[in-house]
Amino acid sequence: MSKASEDTLKRIIKSQALEYGFSAAMVTSPESIPRAKERLENFLNNGFQGQMDWLEKRKDWRSDPKKLWSNVRSIIMLTENYTPKGDVLSGLTHTDCGNISVYAHGNDYHDLMKKRLKKYGGWLVNKTGAEIKVFVDTAPVMEKPLAQAAGLGWQGKHTNLVSRDLGNWFFIGAIFTDLFIQPDNKEVDHCGGCSKCLDVCPTSAFVAPYKLDARKCISYLTIEHKGPIDLKLRSQIGNRIYGCDDLDF
Repeated sequence: MSKASEDTLKRIIKSQALEYGFSAAMVTSPESIPRAKERLENFLNNGFQGQMDWLEKRKDWRSDPKKLWSNVRSIIMLTENYTPKGDVLSGLTHTDCGNISVYAHGNDYHDLMKKRLKKYGGWLVNKTGAEIKVFVDTAPVMEKPLAQAAGLGWQGKHTNLVSRDLGNWFFIGAIFTDLFIQPDNKEVDHCGGCSKCLDVCPTSAFVAPYKLDARKCISYLTIEHKGPIDLKLRSQIGNRIYGCDDLDF
């Protein structure tokens, strides 16, 4: 395939993603996150994963897309916005009821986004004859580092993905394919000296910029953690019963 044909196909692949309802689509390579293994090892060695032992069990797959699927040549990273209306933190003042994170207000995003990814993926297979694998937070895939490598945004000091175009409020999906697509440029960090996302954390879960101790994270404590929550953290959690929106607001 000529360079011009490759460029045309890439444009079609991106534009078609928008037709299927995604807010953005960018491309990266499976070799684009070489430091993922080192960073994950450091996270695990510090015990920051808490009870999430599946991070340890699948760390090799998570650190290297090629180990998850050896045939992958390109990774299409896609986003779907769920930007809320109004002040999502106002619910924290209603202490007579529990506060649920915005992303969980509707139907399960895993089901909704995966259905859309499969439809879009079906189009891609019919268009190119490529093989694909579809993921949305359901397999050992480093979505945020791969999304940054694809140019969709950058991981802020709170470790979440931030985009100058999309903001914070979006889900991330991935399509692995054996089709070669020229990668997009990686996004650079635009946080500068800002530390608002760290300062607002109710439980001080960040041991340093870009380093999260999940054992103190409200999202972890209200979703992943099994058993009683440390008494010292309960007052900071307030009425949050599922997730935390403070860092994204």
